[in-house]
Amino acid sequence: MKTIVVHIGPDLDAITSAWIVKTFWPGWEEAMLAFVPAGTTLNKMDPDSDPEILHTDTGFGKFDHHQSDADTCASMLVYEEAKRMHGPDPALERMIAVVNEIDHFREVFFPNPAADFWDFGMVAQIDGWRLLFSDNPVKIMELGFQSLDGIYKVMLNKIWAEKELENAAVFETKWGKGAAFETVNDEVIHQAQKRGFALVIRKDPKKGYLRIKTLPKEEIDLTKLYERLKKDEPYATWFLHASRHMILNGSAKNPDMKPSKRNLSEIVDVIKEVCV
Repeated sequence: MKTIVVHIGPDLDAITSAWIVKTFWPGWEEAMLAFVPAGTTLNKMDPDSDPEILHTDTGFGKFDHHQSDADTCASMLVYEEAKRMHGPDPALERMIAVVNEIDHFREVFFPNPAADFWDFGMVAQIDGWRLLFSDNPVKIMELGFQSLDGIYKVMLNKIWAEKELENAAVFETKWGKGAAFETVNDEVIHQAQKRGFALVIRKDPKKGYLRIKTLPKEEIDLTKLYERLKKDEPYATWFLHASRHMILNGSAKNPDMKPSKRNLSEIVDVIKEVCV
């Protein structure tokens, strides 16, 4: 049976490289996992002698990188093989770029590297898992695989949202620029806000749901807009978040909510009228 060999106490690169093999290499989906002391191989074998046994991030073979000072990592090496099989994958390449930075200890140069929010990321989680499950490396790998599945999905949505941003309907409000999107991808709101848009609207073209969200600044208050929307369409379900920074009209969390009948441009016109 196919076997992926990584070092004991797997880190981000070991986990990611094995995940790439199991996720993107045909025929390796059910591969077993084996663990050896860092730098060694399974049963002291040549790391590349058996095509059914893959050593990654250990063993100084084809998919290890510790035998050189090249700016690469095991994840990059196994990705190159996946790229040969399937072609380039922009989402995966962006993930691996981060893995490589961390594997070369360059996370110390990330913005505000000592901030607590970094401890909610995958690297910190792996450190915690290694303390909690030091005698169960398979569990560490499986938890890591689940995290990477989620990150990969988010990265795909992020790339999609970045393309949507190029075609946003941009308008002015008294708090700054606004952006409107008709899309099923909710990530456009996050990406637009992170790029400085003060107010963002997303209308779901399939369900008709509408979401209006602003930057969490004290001077921004959507109460007047909420009251106007509610007055204009009393049959629709409108919800003003307690922060007064978000208005919801319809939600996957509440299928009984009734969406607005207005199209996106009509909603933007109301915002232009009220939020000036």
